[in-house]
Amino acid sequence: MPELPEVEVTRRGFADRIAGGRITAVRTGKPLRWALAVAPDLLVGRVVQGVRRRGKYLLIDLDTGLLLLHLGMSGSLRFGADLPQAQVHDHFDLVTTRGMLRLNDPRRFGAVVYVEAEDSPLAHKLLGGLGMEPLDATFDLATFQAGLRRRRAPIKQVLLAGDVVVGVGNIYASEALFLAGIRPTLAASRISRPRAARLHAAVREILARAVERGGSTLRDFSHVDGQTGYFQLDAMVYGRGGEPCRVCATPIRQIRQGQRSTFFCPVCQKS
Repeated sequence: MPELPEVEVTRRGFADRIAGGRITAVRTGKPLRWALAVAPDLLVGRVVQGVRRRGKYLLIDLDTGLLLLHLGMSGSLRFGADLPQAQVHDHFDLVTTRGMLRLNDPRRFGAVVYVEAEDSPLAHKLLGGLGMEPLDATFDLATFQAGLRRRRAPIKQVLLAGDVVVGVGNIYASEALFLAGIRPTLAASRISRPRAARLHAAVREILARAVERGGSTLRDFSHVDGQTGYFQLDAMVYGRGGEPCRVCATPIRQIRQGQRSTFFCPVCQKS
């Protein structure tokens, strides 16, 4: 699933290029996870003001209303002036005077939803429960620590939940916990203030590094120009079960948490 770094890389790939474009046509394919919530023709004539990100959602601001776009489990975007004819897995085309934005989503768990404003009921339903943005100045350490203290679940699961901090997906949770020296099975409420501070810094560092590396490409994800991400090549623990730790040479352990694979070093992450 594309996570925060992949979504941010995607945003940066087309935000400046589509800004100022007037919508000339909207094409929808097979139904996605959520309906568009407006007749496609009603979007024609509106102008794209800019593209923001909230968690794993892209917010395409129009001169009237906005589009909330989610890549789901397998989605990716393309943007260009001469994209080929839509194929079987191309389910949404936003044609503008600056170029066409296309959503390709083989599993159709993604979505493009129109809302009148960011505080509308539908937007609040989709965005209201999201935690702090880890790459923003608003990612406050004290608030992060307080959020951990309220949770008895394992810290890996709390990071994935997205209500304390948003966008720390499976790969990045394992990597941040390794960098902070915290075992993924430790209850979040038992993490001391110093270790919470290390984890806070590690989350920010890992996600920033992932954005710089173009995100991670494991299966379907690619940039708007078709290129892949490379962060997975730098992973210290994720996907390296049984291989020696790059720090202490102890074999990396792989366990299951909430039906997701977790990777950690039993020596570097003692508790």
